Amino acid sequence: MSESYYVHPTSVVDEGAVIGEGTKIWHFCHIESGAVIGKNCTLGQNVYVGKNVRIGNDVKIQNNVSVYEGVTLEDGVFCGPSCVFTNDLTPDARNPKGASGRIKTLVREGAAIGANATVVCGNTVGKNALIGAGAVVTKSIPDGIIAAGVPARHIGRREK
Repeated sequence: MSESYYVHPTSVVDEGAVIGEGTKIWHFCHIESGAVIGKNCTLGQNVYVGKNVRIGNDVKIQNNVSVYEGVTLEDGVFCGPSCVFTNDLTPDARNPKGASGRIKTLVREGAAIGANATVVCGNTVGKNALIGAGAVVTKSIPDGIIAAGVPARHIGRREK
């Protein structure tokens, strides 16, 4: 453990993960090898960060969020409690595709994703966009848009 960031003793940070100065990783988290987490981030209880995930600076990830391989969170992103990211449109337990089947997802700077929202892989959540609690993002959301519902639909603009 480094003096420049905090990792709770119940959490596991695999060798080869990079964690920025001032970041706090709380109870029962797992950060896989190859993950890069920026400066001044907060990862709440039971957060999983997969291989080769990129997380920018000043990101807040609330409890019970899994950020799977193929997901990138830019600076200043907020992930509400238990929000979900997918990385495979056709998962199959008996015939897994492995890393080659991962579909990328991008959450742009300053975006916020509400509690229990799902972001289906292959989509982009735009800069400063807001995804309402419980929404299911099945299409990319443009910059500054507020989207809610199942599937998520444009309901307003976020002035930021």
